[in-house]
Amino acid sequence: MTDSNGREHLDAKHERNREQRIEKIKHWVEYIKSEPPETWGPQQNAVVNDQLDAAQSVQTSASHQQEVEDVAADIIAVADTSDDDSD
Repeated sequence: MTDSNGREHLDAKHERNREQRIEKIKHWVEYIKSEPPETWGPQQNAVVNDQLDAAQSVQTSASHQQEVEDVAADIIAVADTSDDDSD
């Protein structure tokens, strides 16, 4: 297999994975539209909490942790600004 074929195979795999993720997201959206928050809320919280636990168990440098905190703060600031604009 040439490098070109390997790259094409990898690109195709990434595209399939992307399409599968999009389908799962659409499925989740339909689920939360059809169920009350009391049903799906705890499920979503469990997923997020597990992801946070996994992220915290990974050893990262202080500079990387600071970068993540900075990005999160930027996201919150943008969200707050757009919330203010919609009022």
